[in-house]
Amino acid sequence: MTVHEHTHGESSERDPPSDTSNSTRRLALVAVVNFVGFVVELAGGLLFGSVALISDAIHMLFDMLAYAVAYGASYTAERFEGGEAWSYGLHRLEPVAAFLNGVLLLPMVGYILWESYQRFLEPVAIDPELTLIIATGGLLVNIGSVYVLQGGEMSLNERGAFYHLLGDAGGSIAVIVSTVAVAVFDLPIADPVAAVLIGLLVLASAENVLRESTAILLERSPVSPADLRDELTTLDGVDGVEDLHVWQVCSQLTVATVRLTDTATTIEEQQTVRSRVHDHLTDQGIDHATVEFGERNDQIDTTNHTH
Repeated sequence: MTVHEHTHGESSERDPPSDTSNSTRRLALVAVVNFVGFVVELAGGLLFGSVALISDAIHMLFDMLAYAVAYGASYTAERFEGGEAWSYGLHRLEPVAAFLNGVLLLPMVGYILWESYQRFLEPVAIDPELTLIIATGGLLVNIGSVYVLQGGEMSLNERGAFYHLLGDAGGSIAVIVSTVAVAVFDLPIADPVAAVLIGLLVLASAENVLRESTAILLERSPVSPADLRDELTTLDGVDGVEDLHVWQVCSQLTVATVRLTDTATTIEEQQTVRSRVHDHLTDQGIDHATVEFGERNDQIDTTNHTH
């Protein structure tokens, strides 16, 4: 007996990375540490008159909120299986949370630039010694948080937190440098200049997070479809690729569907081709793939084979 080849897809899926729980705990720890840093820097900035220190404190506050939102999204997605109605659980919360974090950074930049402008117009004397001590403490908090997050593959939310922390560290360094300039060279304008630099760092952080999260939300392919199509056509048994889609549900879950034609003459050969395609997609970082075979003019011999 012979049948026309129109074999629909069998999907291959890898479980999401097992370190999701570790990612969630790291985000929670970083949120707590940065909240403490925010309280200390805000109190110091208000007491000692440093707009740069206040700006860095606000940066830490928004970062803490970002980490808290990221933690909530990661925690929920980790524990919500979803069932049939939510086929990928709530992993989509990750890019949504990251996008909101990026948006939250924008009003902070506006405040920092406005406050710096006011200080340009009316310079305010600061207490350099105590400001320097608190700014150094803030830098140590940033370094400790970076140490907690670094190492291994980071999720989108962890990368967002990492960018925030780099901006925080740069902000703390700017405060330290400006405070030294005030103390040694009597340059009060150095304080608002440092605040402007911090604002630019925050803006760069927002741009990174918004770009990556938007790419996922709008389902931009994380790999080159043209290159992947060419690679698949070089596999033994693959005649051509009729349709190919690759997108991300979240930074740790990449999905693909592919429809191809093959040169197999038996069911066993076709199954071998399918496995070969799945293996290649897995090697390209695709966690869940559905492979289908299109119509072909010739036929596959299914004699003596069970379906």
